[in-house]
Amino acid sequence: MSVQIKNVNPESLCGKKGITAGYVLLSVNGHEINDVLDYRFYANSKRLNISFQAPDGEIVTHRLKNELNPEALGLEFETYLMDKHHSCKNKCIFCFIDQMPHGMRESLYFKDDDSRLSFLFGNYVTLTNMSDTDIDRIIEMHISPVNISVHTMNPELRVQMMKNPDSCKVLTYISKLADAGIEINAQLVLCPGYNDGDELLYSLNELAKIGKSIVSVAAVPVGLTKHRDGLCELKGYDKNSAAKVIDMINDFNFSHYDEFGRNFCYAADEFYLKAEKRIPDYEYYDDFRQLANGVGMWRDCEALFNEAMDEINTCFDDKVAIITGVAASPLMKQLSEAFKQKFPGKTVDVFTVVNDFFGHSVTVAGLVTATDIINQIKDLSAYDKALIPDVMLKSHDEKIFLDDISLDELSSKLNVKIILVSDSGADLLYKMM
Repeated sequence: MSVQIKNVNPESLCGKKGITAGYVLLSVNGHEINDVLDYRFYANSKRLNISFQAPDGEIVTHRLKNELNPEALGLEFETYLMDKHHSCKNKCIFCFIDQMPHGMRESLYFKDDDSRLSFLFGNYVTLTNMSDTDIDRIIEMHISPVNISVHTMNPELRVQMMKNPDSCKVLTYISKLADAGIEINAQLVLCPGYNDGDELLYSLNELAKIGKSIVSVAAVPVGLTKHRDGLCELKGYDKNSAAKVIDMINDFNFSHYDEFGRNFCYAADEFYLKAEKRIPDYEYYDDFRQLANGVGMWRDCEALFNEAMDEINTCFDDKVAIITGVAASPLMKQLSEAFKQKFPGKTVDVFTVVNDFFGHSVTVAGLVTATDIINQIKDLSAYDKALIPDVMLKSHDEKIFLDDISLDELSSKLNVKIILVSDSGADLLYKMM
């Protein structure tokens, strides 16, 4: 496969050799380039033989000295991946995209299951659209860690839950990757009555048998919206069922701690909130490998906030509003109260947005829409600024909410300056000042 070049930095290694937009990248050191993984792996060499096809069809090869930095070549392509995203081949009974209402922007309905995004950005993938050749490439390039949406280690149950007859076959890939020294972070989206209870215990035991290449396992509760007409009947977790999941995981960790020297599986913070149990201490989460799955986010945010607050002695007199979802609201109130105790007279108020758009069972801040914020808060003109988590937006470049309302539109509706906050507790503190 050849890859069209969109742009070339004229001051780069390739730019100085006369390579321009319109050239086609053919190979690096004799290896055909199919996508960004090939490019980054084979271009990560001190000596490069790179072949191109010029717009007039001429094949040219340049020898370059490089300092193990593909970026120094200066090549830009039509897409970051250098080809199309790989779509999902599954029809999981718990798929969140199937539970979204009609009329949202088209890109939100694309089901992504691209292993390359796992390697590059930490996305979780099911492996169902990968072949033996793909697995061999991971091993050859020693791409590690790999983030895998396992859900269950029971082959028949995996087929039942993912509605893909091939989904059971790829479980063998996990052992193959582990045997090659590839680290694996595993994810289990738990659905009551399906893959929890005895099935959860079975999956944990099977993953533990694979060994220390399984560096972490996250158990996440299924997310259910009010838009489930015609879909598989599922129920969410309540106080008692969430507590049972936590207890099972903690018992398993206790019995396997000496074997792994750490906790093996971690329940997402949402389980603790549903069970009304105290979230474990900071040390429980070891190296916080599963933050992206909502595991340990509470303690991590709290710790970084308190650490940063120990270093400050003054702040501005701005009146601050914090906008968040139901799940994070107790933490935001706890941190804002600690801040006000250190700086008496400072105004910091937390506004909790209930998710009317997706349904009240959806409580995470990342799924709060601008429409719900506008309808429930209405006006913040009494404040100097409002803070919102950046996960509410599509990206820092495209500042739009899930309901296609822009950040500027929301700011105008609420009559307040809006500031984005990352998931770092320190960033929250600095934006509050």
